[in-house]
Amino acid sequence: MRIITANVNGIRAAAKKGFFDWLAPQQADFVCIQETKAQIDQLSDQIFHPQGYHCFYHDAQKKGYSGVAVYSRQQPQQVKHGIGWEELDCEGRYLEVQFKNISVVSLYMHSGSSGTERQDLKYQFMDKFLPYLQARQQENLVICGDWNIAHKQIDLKNWRPNQKNSGFLPEERAWMDQLLDETGYVDAFRQVNQEPHQYTWWSNRGQAWANNTGWRIDYQVITESLRETVQTASIYKEQRFSDHSPLIIDYDFSL
Repeated sequence: MRIITANVNGIRAAAKKGFFDWLAPQQADFVCIQETKAQIDQLSDQIFHPQGYHCFYHDAQKKGYSGVAVYSRQQPQQVKHGIGWEELDCEGRYLEVQFKNISVVSLYMHSGSSGTERQDLKYQFMDKFLPYLQARQQENLVICGDWNIAHKQIDLKNWRPNQKNSGFLPEERAWMDQLLDETGYVDAFRQVNQEPHQYTWWSNRGQAWANNTGWRIDYQVITESLRETVQTASIYKEQRFSDHSPLIIDYDFSL
């Protein structure tokens, strides 16, 4: 089972940069996309409904903002457009496809980098999301997406000056500790790759991409029951479709 997650920073822009041309031969079973930045009526072109996939979108009320998608090879038993929390769902940040033996989520967690108000909203979501995940830890669950948190020092190039910046705040990192170390969820990438300098996002400022001055903020977080199914994990960097790179993970798992 191959799952790809990618923050495309505008799905129409990513399409023009060749994202769907690249995606076609990847043979992914699930593709989780964040930051579509489009309303569903703006995605009528066939390119946004790739052949061989059941395609689901959850857009934000605000035009040109946020939005998530899931492409699935098989027809899910149920699709959850949102989590049932209005403050989250109005921004199109959560989409889940459910099957008999697994559920896959596309998540776009808030960024707090624009100011205190957004950081507070991020904390509020984290406070609600942890108990939600704890209640589901006995399931086969894969939460893919842009979590907007670098968990450990190994997960960003310049960790020292970023300790007071959103995405690497002590409270955010402690929350990830609680999710992964105490609750028992698993960072699927780190299950098979412990190497440094493995990043999924680079600022557009300066020479961040050229110098690999990045952050690893895109994850596939899985329940403990799936830990031993992780086979390979890679970050695709040969082409640039956005300021993030796709994360590809293969699992020894059959739907």
